[in-house]
Amino acid sequence: MTDLKVGVPTVTISHAAQFDGRTVALCGWLYNLRKSGKILFPIFRDGTGLMQGVVVKSTVQEEVFQRVKDLTQESSLRATGKIRAEPRAPGGYEMDVADVEVLQRVPEEDPYPITPKEHGIEFLMDHRHLWLRSSRQHAILRVRHEVIRAVRDYLDGHGFTLVDTPILTPAACEGTTTLFEVPYFEDDKAYLAQSGQLYNEATIMAFGKTYCFGPTFRAERSKTRRHLTEFWMVEPEVAFATLDDIMELAEGFICSIVRRVLANRRQELATLERDVSQLEKVEPPFPRISYDVAVERLQKKGSEIRWGGDFGGGDETMIGEDFDRPVMVHRYPAQVKAFYMQPDPQRPELALGVDVLAPEGYGEIIGGGQRIHALDLLLRRIEEHKLPREAFEWYLDLRKYGAVPHSGFGMGIERMVAWLCGLEHVRETIAFPRMLYRLRP
Repeated sequence: MTDLKVGVPTVTISHAAQFDGRTVALCGWLYNLRKSGKILFPIFRDGTGLMQGVVVKSTVQEEVFQRVKDLTQESSLRATGKIRAEPRAPGGYEMDVADVEVLQRVPEEDPYPITPKEHGIEFLMDHRHLWLRSSRQHAILRVRHEVIRAVRDYLDGHGFTLVDTPILTPAACEGTTTLFEVPYFEDDKAYLAQSGQLYNEATIMAFGKTYCFGPTFRAERSKTRRHLTEFWMVEPEVAFATLDDIMELAEGFICSIVRRVLANRRQELATLERDVSQLEKVEPPFPRISYDVAVERLQKKGSEIRWGGDFGGGDETMIGEDFDRPVMVHRYPAQVKAFYMQPDPQRPELALGVDVLAPEGYGEIIGGGQRIHALDLLLRRIEEHKLPREAFEWYLDLRKYGAVPHSGFGMGIERMVAWLCGLEHVRETIAFPRMLYRLRP
């Protein structure tokens, strides 16, 4: 884009290398300002990167020098100057600034609240709308963006059709105890979806392979580092697929995402000080162990888990300690899995389900398995779980008209990003996290 008023192109910092030796304009904000006598070193940011400017008093008009000298953190501006290579500068290029137009100067009496000093996490979360401007948060959300692109590209490239599923649903996949209930018209009620899976099971009968991708909601009163009340989940589903088929899909899916992030977001991972050597180990095949074996391993490590119980976060961490890549734990007791899970024909007390546990203590990133396709068995499970049959009549139709074995899984974007970035808590993986005690900003 060229600004006709000054006759120079307006460029982004990420494309500065293409304008080496040319005079350009940058629109952005003051990230930092260092003063050294008659030379000023403002650092500009524009959402695509950081660039250091150099303002020499003897080469610019006096009012320009003073204007830059008086700039405050996060003031918005338009800087004009010549781009030149400088290996020591952020991004490898600097601007010899000739002029700066201040669009809005942050007043000194009400300064930008996030400064280079240490701030507590609650303060930063209260100012999340501003914290996003920091290099760390910027890097995390860039990685998130790459993960989402990789998710879509992989599934689109493997014959899946994206079919959006409802956020407002009349019933729950796994009961209503962890769902947000919302009033619906004329004294009716609905729930915010915790999964699009049941609807995916309908769409695969039309398309063969589908996925949904959107926000999901869990009203769990959990305060762990792995939980949000609103998060984004991608859920592929495949007709004629078995548990083994879906495990193979999950393995390729994860490896593709990790490779994409390593290929395209090395700079962001470096900003986060992520040990990428750990991610470089994520190659197939993934280890696969049964629930039985996992329980034995946990008991030897001192866990109080007993056969038949579900794994807690600590259990998942202990299992992952033994592996340098994600591990697949399969065939859980049916009693700890959802009503729709297909039983193992060899051992009906087990469900043909799988959880994929990330290494380095990040726990479950994928959960899925094979679905029940026999009408009589599904009816029995709905009754056993005391679910309202009338809410599932359409779901039962899928077992009456051309039922086939089918499988799928769900992957939470936030947990995947937390693992890839090496974060302590998932709250930093989404722009505006929703947690048990946080609904603002």
